[in-house]
Amino acid sequence: MPDSVGLIAGNGAFPGLVLRAARTLGHDVVVVAIKGEASPDLDAVAADVGRTAVHWIELGQLGRCVSVLREAGVSRAVMAGQVQHVKLFSDVVPDLTMLGMLARLRTKNTDALIGGVAGVLQDHGITLLDSTALLADLVAQPGPISRRRPDDAMRADFDFGYTMADGIAALDVGQTIVVKERAVVAVEAMEGTDAVIERGGRLAGPGARVVKVAKPRQDMRFDIPVVGEGTLAAMSEAGALALAVDSGKTLLIDRTAFLQAADRAGVTVWGLSA
Repeated sequence: MPDSVGLIAGNGAFPGLVLRAARTLGHDVVVVAIKGEASPDLDAVAADVGRTAVHWIELGQLGRCVSVLREAGVSRAVMAGQVQHVKLFSDVVPDLTMLGMLARLRTKNTDALIGGVAGVLQDHGITLLDSTALLADLVAQPGPISRRRPDDAMRADFDFGYTMADGIAALDVGQTIVVKERAVVAVEAMEGTDAVIERGGRLAGPGARVVKVAKPRQDMRFDIPVVGEGTLAAMSEAGALALAVDSGKTLLIDRTAFLQAADRAGVTVWGLSA
C-alpha cells in the first residue's frame, strides 16, 4: 500500500500543489485544513485526485490536528501555506494542546510559534518533512528566471536589498524588503508580502525593486519564501517591475503560469545566491 502523508494546509496555492504532487507519487494524503486560511478549493482538489481525506479545523485546534493525523496512522507531514500571524492577537481560541505549547515559548515570533507546533507533532511521532520535498521542480534557480534580464541599476538594488533583507530575516521580522536606488523603502513584518509591496510602491512610486529571501539558517520544514502570480499582481499595481528571490530556498508557485505572468507584466525575476 502507498504511504500516508499528512498535509497541514494554510493559505495560498501551495497546499493544492503539494496535494497533487503527493498523489502523483502514489501517497495517500490526509489534509488538515485551517478554516479561514486554507482555500475552500482544497475539497475539490482532493476529490479530483482521489484517496484524500480533508479535515477542517479552527486556528488554535492543535490537539485536533494531532488527533486527525495520528488516527490516520500518519508519521510524516508537510506544512504548506502560511497563516496570517496577526490573527494570533485576535482570532485564535487555543485548545489545551496549543495553550501548553504557547506557555513554553519565550517569544511568539514566526520561528518560535511554528517550531513549537513542529515540536508537538514530533512528540506524537509525526515528523515534519522539508516543505520542498515534493516540489523540487518549483524551487528557484540562481540567475535569470524570467525572460527579462536585470540592468545594472536593478542588479545594484538587488545586491543592496539582499544584504538588508538578510539582516531583517535573521531577526525573524520578515522575508521581503522593497528598495529603490539603494535605499530601504519598506520592510515586511506581520502584514505579509503583498501588503509591504503595496506600501513600498505608495512610498517610492514606480521603479521600486522587491527582494524576498529565506532566513540565514532557514528551517526548510516551514515558513519558506513563496512567490506566485499574486506577488506579480501586487508588484504591477505598485509599479515595481523587478523581483529578486533567494535561489535554492524559494518556491515559484505554479512555475509555468508564474513565468508567463511575469513576461506579460514585463517583470524581471532573478535568483540571488549568498
